[in-house]
Amino acid sequence: QVQLVESGGGLVQPGGSLRLSCVASGDILDIRIFGWYRQTPGNQRELVAIFNNDGDIVYRDIAKGRFTISRDKSKNSLFLEMNNVNVEDTATYYCNADVKEKGTNWYSHYWGQGTQVVVSS
Repeated sequence: QVQLVESGGGLVQPGGSLRLSCVASGDILDIRIFGWYRQTPGNQRELVAIFNNDGDIVYRDIAKGRFTISRDKSKNSLFLEMNNVNVEDTATYYCNADVKEKGTNWYSHYWGQGTQVVVSS
C-alpha cells in the first residue's frame, strides 16, 4: 500500500512564502503523474501544479509566476514553493500521484490527507 504524506502547511501572511512537501512511501516502482491540488469548503478540488504523464510541468493560471513545483525522484518527494501568497490561496492542499507498485504492471491513483494553508494578516 502506498501512502502520500503532506507537510508544510500553516498560517502565513499575505505576500509571504510557504513550502509544501509530499513524501510517497511504500513499495514504489515508479511515480508517473505527481501533483498538487487544493480545495476550499464547498468547492471542488482543483489543480494547482503537476508533473504530467510526459514529465512536463503544468501550472494553473493562479499558480503561474508565484508557485514552483519540484520533485526529488530519488526520495519520491514532491514540493510546492508558494510565494507572494494571497487570501485566495487559503485552502487544503493535497498531493496526488499515479504510482506503479512493485509486483504490478499498472498505475494506481493515490491522494494524501492534505495540509492546510491559511493566508491571513
